[in-house]
Formats: sequence, structure tokens, C-alpha cells
Amino acid sequence: MMGAIVLTHRWLGIAFCLLFAMWFASGIVMHFVPFPLLTEAERFAGLVPVDRDGTRISVADAVAASGIADATRVRLIQRSDGPVYVVSGPAGSRAVRAFDGADASVTSADVALTIVQAYSRQRGLEAVRAAIVARSDYDQWSVPNGFDRHRPLFRAALGDAPGTEVYVSSLTGEIVLDTTRSERAWNWAGSVLHWIYPTILRSSWALWDRVVWTLSLLALIAALLGAVLGIVRVKIRGRQLSSPYRGWHALHHIIGLVVTVFVLTWIFSGWLSMDHGRLFSRGQLTPAEAAVVDAAPDWRDASSLQPISPSALEVEWFAFGAKVYRRDRVGLGRQALIKAGNVPRGQSAYLDVREIGDLTARLGAGCAAPFLLAGNDGYPAQSALPGAPVYRTTCGDLWFDVDAADGKVLQRLDPSRRAYRWLYSALHTLDFPILLAHARLRDALIVGLCTLGLMFSITGIVIGWRRLRASLAA
Repeated sequence: MMGAIVLTHRWLGIAFCLLFAMWFASGIVMHFVPFPLLTEAERFAGLVPVDRDGTRISVADAVAASGIADATRVRLIQRSDGPVYVVSGPAGSRAVRAFDGADASVTSADVALTIVQAYSRQRGLEAVRAAIVARSDYDQWSVPNGFDRHRPLFRAALGDAPGTEVYVSSLTGEIVLDTTRSERAWNWAGSVLHWIYPTILRSSWALWDRVVWTLSLLALIAALLGAVLGIVRVKIRGRQLSSPYRGWHALHHIIGLVVTVFVLTWIFSGWLSMDHGRLFSRGQLTPAEAAVVDAAPDWRDASSLQPISPSALEVEWFAFGAKVYRRDRVGLGRQALIKAGNVPRGQSAYLDVREIGDLTARLGAGCAAPFLLAGNDGYPAQSALPGAPVYRTTCGDLWFDVDAADGKVLQRLDPSRRAYRWLYSALHTLDFPILLAHARLRDALIVGLCTLGLMFSITGIVIGWRRLRASLAA
């Protein structure tokens, strides 16, 4: 039995020692430089005030023109080529022109470039040398699934000093991603390596999922077998523990014993990051729950709402409890919220406890009244609107977190999903509430532990190379 463990660990170690080193090193980079994305602050900074006085079709007509029968949200934005409605539903999104309902998708590189230039000016980015350099479904920085409803994407290089590139959705004409030269360079050493994210593999989500899940499982088995061998081979001499090995083997053994718990929990939680519903729930609404949350309203009710705020940079009509609400975004963290029919709501810019409770009460049996989620909650959820409240409703062992700014259900937490939060997120990123409250301590722990893991992996690389060279020479 022990011989089989030794042999399996030896060859799995040779096969995966470089992968372990790559994961630990890239994990340090990822902690400080996340994968490129367009933050809400960056997106909002590129918006211009909505033209309130121009002729527009009604929201109901815009929904009808879009062809999206299950529409739950409609946004009005001012693009460089005119105002457009962006109609969204579970099935997808589509943009239509606000003045006549015609298709507002972007098919021309010239139109995409005009959008990029207007966005860049608004953000204060230099774009005099901007040019469209590609139109494609996927590239290295646009492979995440969140971009599926925007593909293909126009990629524009601004030609500025930071090497900024921005991506335009061909379906809505919105800027959906930006990257800089520095972000791209660091991410080659970070996220691309860590997630095994080459475009050719990641563009097929199912293939990437199976490959990385399998590799992570084999790596976990290698680590488990190594932990067993490391503990069994410890020698007790008097009151001291010692290693029977010498040289690189001893160093590998000793460092391995020091970091055993971290390596096992980190590799295990990394494997769980690829779970995707295999062992734990995915936190998605059931069809019955989605039918309640995404119930389509009568969009004709939107016509009864008050005039749009003169300072609105973005206007969104959304369905909540099959009723129409409108929020006028007048600043990154400021909005005005009104309900169809001009129903008095006080001066609140957000959905209140009663409104949220009326919806969540229909999601399950025995739902308690919603309560405000604390900033240091062990199961955090954050509104897309900075500073906006999030409310949690408990329905027995089911929890629902609702964004009071726009009515979105941010999380569905059943017991399985709550366990997953600790076994994956907490163990892999150390986002325990106590450590989140002490960011520098968390940084030091992550860098220190990953550095020890890297040193441990390097000793394995040396041992593995020597063993492989000896085997080939025999």
C-alpha cells in the first residue's frame, strides 16, 4: 500500500510540480492585479446626460420593437449617435433607437469608433489616435461568459501612453470593457496562468471547465498523498521531530510539513472554484422563483411616470413584483426612484423594506421580514450602486439578498451555497470578515503563505527533475 502511495505521489508530483509553482506565484499577482474589467465608476464616468426633450417612443413601444418578450429592464442612454433604449431580459439584450424603435446594434467600425471617442472624451482619456483594431467574438481579455450577450465586440486602441484599449458591444453599442498595457502584462503572469486561461481553451467554456477541474483534482490527490507520506516519514528523536531525508528531499519534507494545512486547503478550495454545481448548489433561482422575480410588468404603466430628472445620466425602468419602477441615475452613488402610477414613496431613493418584503414573501414559505445586511456580514453582498443598501430575507433555510437600488436578487443562499462560501471563497482568498477588516494583515498572510507554497513547489521541481533525468538515463 505504502509503495503504491510513494509511486503515485512521485509521478503526480513530477507531472504537477510546475503547475503548483505557477498557481502559487500567479496567486500573489492576482491578489493585487485582478482580471481586467470595466468598473461601474469607469462605465458611469463615460456617460453623458440623457436628452430629455427629444422625441422618443414609449418604453412599451421600445420593448415591442426589441422583440424581447420577457423583458424585465429597459435603460435609456445617450450614445454618440443618438439616444437608445437597451432592452434586457433573461434571454438577452437588444438596443433600439429611442426616436423610432429601429435596430440600434453596431455593425460599422466607424460608428464604434465614434462611440469610443465620445466615451474617451467624457472620461478624460486621450483618444486622438484611437482606431478600431479588431471585431471578434473572443480575445484574451473578453473570454468571460458575461460578455456573451454583447458578442461580437469591437476592440479599439486609444494610442495613449497607458496603452488603453476599450471594447464596444455590437449589440448595444455600450463600452463593456477596458484594459491598459500594465493590466494586460500583469495578467499574463496572474489570471491567465492561474486560471489556465488561453483564449483557444477558454473560448469553449465546457472544455475549459472539464480540463481545469480534472487538473485541479489530480493536483489535490498529489498533495493529499504527499501529506500522508510527509507525516508518516517524520522521525521522533527524543523530544524533537526530524526528517530522514537529506538535501533537497529534506527541504521539501520540512517545508511541506510547515505548509501542509495551507497547501491542502488552498488546492482543495481552488478545485472547488471549478465546482459549477457538481457538489454544491450554484446559487441560482429555481424556475418558480425566477418566475416571481422576473415577472414581466405591463410596460404601458411606464408612461404614467413623472418627467425624467434633468441631470439624469442614465434612466432605467425595471420590473419588481410585476410593477414598473424607474430610477434616474444622477451620479455614481445617487439616484431618484419612482413607482409607476406616481404612487407616493416618500423621499427614498431605494426600495424600502415593505416593497422588498412583498416580493420575497412570494419566494418561499415562512419568509421573515427583510433586514439590512451589515457591511461585515459573513455572507457579503454589495449593491452595484456605491453605498446603496442590500436587504436579506430568510425563508426557512433559504436566504435571498436583494439590491434596494435596482431590485436585483444578488444572492440565493441555501445551506449548500453557504457551506461553499466558506470552503471555497474563505479558504482560497482568506476573505474572512476579521481579515477583511485588517487588509494589510490579509495581504501579508496571502503573500507569505503563497511564497512558502512557491518555495515548496520549487523543491519539488528540483527533486522531480533529478528523478526524471535519472529515469531517462537508466
